[in-house]
Amino acid sequence: MTSQARTALTTAAFAILGSLAPPTAHAEWGNLNMPVGVTELSKEIHSLHMTIFWWCVAIGVFVFGWMIWSLVAFRKSQGAKPDTAMTHSTKAEIIWTVIPVVILVIMAIPAARTLIAIEDTRNTEISIKVTGYQWKWHYDYLGEDVKFFSSLARASDEARQLGSGVNPESVANYLRDVDNLLVVPEDTKVRLLLTAQDVIHAWWVPAFGMKKDAIPGNVNELWFKVEKGKTGLYRGQCAELCGRDHGFMPIVVKVVTKDEYRAWLASRKSDVSTPSDTSTDPSAGAVATVAALSAAPRG
Repeated sequence: MTSQARTALTTAAFAILGSLAPPTAHAEWGNLNMPVGVTELSKEIHSLHMTIFWWCVAIGVFVFGWMIWSLVAFRKSQGAKPDTAMTHSTKAEIIWTVIPVVILVIMAIPAARTLIAIEDTRNTEISIKVTGYQWKWHYDYLGEDVKFFSSLARASDEARQLGSGVNPESVANYLRDVDNLLVVPEDTKVRLLLTAQDVIHAWWVPAFGMKKDAIPGNVNELWFKVEKGKTGLYRGQCAELCGRDHGFMPIVVKVVTKDEYRAWLASRKSDVSTPSDTSTDPSAGAVATVAALSAAPRG
């Protein structure tokens, strides 16, 4: 069965289940399955997910079908009597050992192929160092001299504060907007080098199908390649419990065409003042100052 056929079958199954639910729950059924995403990896991960899912469905139908048939066919009312003697069948034991092993091997082959693809960062076109702070991200486009902090947008930051007088419902994309977007081009392999300054964070954008921890003192990496024609905004957040304000650390990635990306990059390079290199959080300025002092020559 092809991936398209499996997807269509899954959609039909969820539609049938959704028709049995109350009207208020119909909108939720579409969110039960893993989203397909807009990157090569997300589609490959989704295909693997559906393959294993249908294997599990087939195994479940077989096992529970056999159990139900045994309960019905060998019930007491039909004259069935329990076997009181200890029995042993070498053939049966070999069969129920070999078959699961074969199934696991069949499952392991596509899973290993996908895991290898996830870790394959060869032929990277853009590398960005991502550093997690409490509670913002710092992006450094390696080799381009473009770097900036990205933190919760001012409107959301004001609305979340107790006694601010701002109604969160009046704020668009409440707690999901940032002051500085991560901008990447479509149809380009982008590698992120992830680390953290204070505690463990996790960079996660569901539409990209990727999530990885940012750990102080370590550098993890992930890559994604957004398909051509899939420009737009994609939102995510820190997926690690990183402290008191963990819920106020969103991620917003803007995917643009290659020409638009080159123009954006040129505009950031020409901005010598780089006001976005400091966050709305006053501590960001202190971090930048300390970094500048550390880099200054001593004598």
